Amino acid sequence: MRRNDPVLHTVALSELRPTQLTIGAHEVAQRRAAWEQARGKARAALLAGHMVPGVIGPKGRFYIIDHHHLARALMEAGAHGVFVNALADLSRLSRDDFWITMDHHGWVHTYDARGRRTTFDAIPKRLVDLADDPYRSVAGAVRRAGGFAKETTPFAEFLWAQYFRSRLDARQLRRDFDATITKALQLACAKDADHLPGWCGQRAQAKESAAPSGRASGRRR
Repeated sequence: MRRNDPVLHTVALSELRPTQLTIGAHEVAQRRAAWEQARGKARAALLAGHMVPGVIGPKGRFYIIDHHHLARALMEAGAHGVFVNALADLSRLSRDDFWITMDHHGWVHTYDARGRRTTFDAIPKRLVDLADDPYRSVAGAVRRAGGFAKETTPFAEFLWAQYFRSRLDARQLRRDFDATITKALQLACAKDADHLPGWCGQRAQAKESAAPSGRASGRRR
């Protein structure tokens, strides 16, 4: 199977293997709420519109390479399965060769909830064992608010999470998530973030430069 010849499978959520160590619990909660509010055809449409990309690994197991938050939310809500879009069949590879190949393609993210790189062995075997990284929730919220553009770069939001990790206080994040997002939106436009995928700061700065000055508008800054 070539990567451009995907094959669709229906796979039980309990059988899916993660390719990362963490998720954002706040984001999972939002996705679960959206699922629980949907009914009938709306749920079917949600599943059809969010096919989970994955890779068939050793022993025929399905390793998902995106939509971990959705899959975890569905599992918590009592759903049973999802459509998995198999991008590659690597089932013939040994375990070590499988993970090396996954890493080569950018299909695995071996960083823990503190932003430290680990080993392939540290990746959980079940969705329920993914740890919470609150900064990943911050990154997701900032993207949805327009702080940066959605990108095809693998694990782009984890790169943003790492950026926010060193700039946002963890205690404040736990105490007031919304206030933290307000600050994170400002940080997302900063020049310091221009190396990150989907950075929109240049556009925001251009708008600010084009705005009337305080003198011309008669307002104080």
